[in-house]
Amino acid sequence: MEETPSKEESNNKLNDRKLSWAKLRRVDSFNLEAGRVSDIQSNHSKLTWKVTLILAFQSLGIVYGDIGTSPLYVYASIFPDGIKNNEDIIGALGLIIYTIIIIPMLKYVFIVLWANDNGNGGAFALYSLICRHMKVSLIPNQQPEDRELSNYKLEEPSSQLKRAEKIKSKIENSKPARIFLVLLAIMGTSMVIGDGVLTPSISVLSAVSGISKSLGQGAVVGITIGILIVLFSVQRFGTDKVGISFAPIVILWFISIGGIGLYNLFKYDPGVLRAFNPKYIVDYFKRNGKKGWISLGGVFLCITGSEAMFADLGHFSVRAIQISFSCVTFPAILAAYSGQAAYLRKFPENVSNTFYASIPGPLYWPIFIIAIAAAIIASQAMISGAFSILSQALNLGCFPRVKVVHTSVKHTGQVYIAEVNYMFMIACIIICAAFKTTEKMSHAYGIAVVGDMMITTTLVTLVMLTIWKTNLLWIILFVLIFGCTEALYLTAQLTKFPQGGFLPIVSAFFLTMMMGIWHYVHKERYSYELENKISPEQVNELINDSNVNRVPGIGLLYSELVQGIPPIFPHFIANVPSIHSVIVFVSIKSIPVSRVVLEERFLFRQVGKREDRMFRCVVRYGYNDRIENPEEFETQLVQQLEWFIREEDQIVFRAEVDQEGRVSTEQVGALARNEPESDHEVIKSARSSFSHRIAPEQNNGISRASSDSARATPGLHGVEEEVKFVEKAREKGVVHLLGEVEVVAKPTSSFINRFVVNYVYRFLRNNFRQGVTHMAVPRRGLLKVGMTYEI
Repeated sequence: MEETPSKEESNNKLNDRKLSWAKLRRVDSFNLEAGRVSDIQSNHSKLTWKVTLILAFQSLGIVYGDIGTSPLYVYASIFPDGIKNNEDIIGALGLIIYTIIIIPMLKYVFIVLWANDNGNGGAFALYSLICRHMKVSLIPNQQPEDRELSNYKLEEPSSQLKRAEKIKSKIENSKPARIFLVLLAIMGTSMVIGDGVLTPSISVLSAVSGISKSLGQGAVVGITIGILIVLFSVQRFGTDKVGISFAPIVILWFISIGGIGLYNLFKYDPGVLRAFNPKYIVDYFKRNGKKGWISLGGVFLCITGSEAMFADLGHFSVRAIQISFSCVTFPAILAAYSGQAAYLRKFPENVSNTFYASIPGPLYWPIFIIAIAAAIIASQAMISGAFSILSQALNLGCFPRVKVVHTSVKHTGQVYIAEVNYMFMIACIIICAAFKTTEKMSHAYGIAVVGDMMITTTLVTLVMLTIWKTNLLWIILFVLIFGCTEALYLTAQLTKFPQGGFLPIVSAFFLTMMMGIWHYVHKERYSYELENKISPEQVNELINDSNVNRVPGIGLLYSELVQGIPPIFPHFIANVPSIHSVIVFVSIKSIPVSRVVLEERFLFRQVGKREDRMFRCVVRYGYNDRIENPEEFETQLVQQLEWFIREEDQIVFRAEVDQEGRVSTEQVGALARNEPESDHEVIKSARSSFSHRIAPEQNNGISRASSDSARATPGLHGVEEEVKFVEKAREKGVVHLLGEVEVVAKPTSSFINRFVVNYVYRFLRNNFRQGVTHMAVPRRGLLKVGMTYEI
């Protein structure tokens, strides 16, 4: 039976509660807003089996076209000089079988897919996942409130696993390590872009080459270019619609290649199934030596498109990808390669055109048509993946501004980027015209794919070490099996560097440089604003200047700064000595999560005195969130501002506890409005004490009578007047105030810094969208003022 606490102990507890409640005077208003949603369901809740199966069906039309069309050219790439020994066919088939099992099946389907960021895959999804668990972001805009997001899903490493804490600490305290991580994510994205350009070219060209004997190679290239133009033209309709229309064709393709493969297997030589015995792989290398090692470049082409399973994950789901690969793709391509091997055992001289030569006569033209359709679809896999990953890079400040169009209201992550789409189309046309044959193109293709896979392996290893806290033995096995396998394939691919392998490396280098420079200047620009932010005293002086007029309306002043008032504000007043009756400093901030629910998107804080009617607002978006049109954005912001004004006056900043333990409240919100930036620990303790404080009906320890008396205070009338004032100001008009910031290098900086900032960055900025103009603000509601930052 529990002992009844003494009166002295009760008094001590009450005194402790008084002290903890008194701390609330220092709580930042941003923190009050961050706790508004306590029971938000995850955006990636469990899907029903019906939806999962529909997504699995759609994924066949988007994800597997590339890996599914590899049988068109793999054997020709393995044996470019013909087959010298019939036993080599079994050895090559063994390499194909185990490569498919190890990389796509074991690595991607059963391991890497789970290293997703709220259902999104790709290098930047892994990077954002790491950023949430470690302070490795180079841009210093982290806020403690971000951890309160329902999609953040942050779990600190347990104290029992000191290894994770030690690695985390070393990376956080090492600037080179943090730079290396972001460069790794950028390089991974660059490789995906290179893959997205080469996949359409080689897939369509290999399919159309079936008529090269009758029409000639020139006609094949011309037809390929025409098909590619049509393919890129339909991208604007979106992954959802394209996937539905493509999926039946891909299923027909898999049925065709699987059926033909089984037919050839039993007709010519079922004995090729001995290839499942690794002994034949060893014998293959013994017979061929260096040539066998070089042929690994051709073997590797059987798994091109594996990265699409992870890159396109945001369009579908983990279960959908696992079902479609395990039940359809894997058995079909295994049957296709086995059937081709059986055919080559009888007709080794046809290795240069294995796929079309092995088709039974009556089926040749129907399969040819299906092959072209499947090759077109193969191109879709990496195009969709490139769109998704570039969208993530854009929102994490690593890519110049482009317009991202969300093409599906049902499934998040399905996006289309017009500028990138047409750049891909031009690049594909140039590559087809330059290389002309799939053999030459395959030299470039493999390096881009294996490079991307190795970056994914590195990032997933880091996730296993610091986030999953996996047993060290499993991590070592993961690196040894997958890392070493990919490294071996990379060495074979590098032998083709002079024959075209240089293309993805050179393109990835330039893309990495472009994205790295953009991220560097973006970071330096933010740091400049942070160092030169305006103090509350300076703001008070500016708005109370007799020469400054207040005009009716709401002014939204945009800035990327989330920790204060940007230096462009006094520059505005100096050029236009009047400000609106309501001013909101808006910071549109990208959070390293896939989505931020609307209820958690806006964080407000009042600046200065109430009568000044100035507010700071951080608008948080995940990298898969769509930015609303200006009218919708204005409506949401004003509604949230009115909510903030009402709630802030009802939040308990000071409480006194009487001897009976009841809590009485008084409206002292004004005390907090002039407080400096809050201490993070104070915020944390305040949040734990007031997780439900914003809902008086669900208060914890705060009596309903107290809440009702707070509502009945005379200050409530003033609050409603404030809300009406904001509504009237909106009726007068909302003006979007944009700072046209020109970034230049300091005259004393190095030559490299001046070249990067003054020329490269300026070129990128002038040729892509600027600032928040991607919101398509109408000109009548737009006011721009220029300013120069020296970094």
